[in-house]
Amino acid sequence: MDNLLVIGIILVMMIVLLIAGLYIHSVLLASGIIGLILLEGFGILPGLLGNEPFNRVASYTLTTIPLFVLMAQFILQSGLVQDIFYMVHKVSKGKNSLLGILTLIIGGMLGAVSGSGTATSASLGQVAIPELRKHGYSAPLAGAIAASGGSLSGIIPPSIILILYGVATETPVGSLFVGAFIPGILTMAIFILVMLVYFRLERKKRTQVEEPAIKEAPVTEKLSAIRLLIVSVIAILIVLVIFGGIYSGVFTPTEAGAVGAFVGLLAALVLGKVNFQFFKTSVVETIKLTGMVMIIMIGAQIFGRFVSLSLLPRRLIELIEPIMDTPVLVLIAISVVLFIMFMFIEGAAVILMSIPVILPIIQELQVDILWFGVFVAVICTIGLITPPVGLSVYAVAGVSGISSGSIFRISMVFAVVAMIIVCGLMIAFPGLATWLPNSM
Repeated sequence: MDNLLVIGIILVMMIVLLIAGLYIHSVLLASGIIGLILLEGFGILPGLLGNEPFNRVASYTLTTIPLFVLMAQFILQSGLVQDIFYMVHKVSKGKNSLLGILTLIIGGMLGAVSGSGTATSASLGQVAIPELRKHGYSAPLAGAIAASGGSLSGIIPPSIILILYGVATETPVGSLFVGAFIPGILTMAIFILVMLVYFRLERKKRTQVEEPAIKEAPVTEKLSAIRLLIVSVIAILIVLVIFGGIYSGVFTPTEAGAVGAFVGLLAALVLGKVNFQFFKTSVVETIKLTGMVMIIMIGAQIFGRFVSLSLLPRRLIELIEPIMDTPVLVLIAISVVLFIMFMFIEGAAVILMSIPVILPIIQELQVDILWFGVFVAVICTIGLITPPVGLSVYAVAGVSGISSGSIFRISMVFAVVAMIIVCGLMIAFPGLATWLPNSM
């Protein structure tokens, strides 16, 4: 069967299966197998479905994912997030705009130690929104702040997106982590500026009608000075272990995840949170997330084989050949396509299904692969807060009771501004992502 016809059939089938509500790993697996059968016949299946799926996931680099997820679960279950937010609440007393700024900064810090945008957004939704509401933020804006803070886990290391990109392209994960530091901080700064503009506009439009009293947030319980000191030391220690250890070369990313998980466990022990339920919840959540990533990787590996045999990357290169002499235009086109994909599909799946198609184009353009990985992570961060499948927004809406539609109306502005400014600056100044790794 003609390659172009097969590609068309598989693309239509993928769209239909996604609309039908199937899980992305099932869609990738079915599309890859059917596409290969149409191209090569049934004879290709025994070799493809034998040892290759195991070899794909039995990678030392992928051990980084369960270790960082376990660390995130230890931190979340220890109550460290609530304690940190209590300190933020005390610092920002009487300064309402400062509370929103520090909420976004905490979201970035939590992303730096969890790698899970959904978990971070849910935590901020539970802890931050009641305090933000009491200090004059509307419910949609408070929800957008929590969702945007959580979404920063897509770009601020140790991002699972960066780990998967590193595995898919054989790029050093440690270099990707270091390269993402400056763009991650820049994205956070853009979110803060947008939040300040929205907050001031709301304050001007606010009527004299008193809003209903908001239920007191759980973080306002008094904490001892010793506990606050312990929490501060632990938070700083975890960040130093990850960034300092990887940048200095003392730890590999996997070792940093292991040490971080150990520090997270010690934190829970010191804070008196360790019991059977603590271990059960942490381990079960880690297994669920890791298992999801592994299953997606198996489906993506088979789909990637189909993409290679169908010569789809070569067809795309031929299609965009008129603009290949202008790399900026090609990157803008790729950005728009990825942005749309991240709106509809879970981030890990987008990385694993798109890289086999896009990587040959990037190599043809002679674009730095490390830079492109950080660039994709920025787009993923933005995708977490854009409709219709902004996972961070749904996590916040689920724990706060605020409608996802009202949050999306504001978070979409966060996303568009970050897309234009951060992606534009990265294209204009590639050193934003490559300078730190080159200095390692």
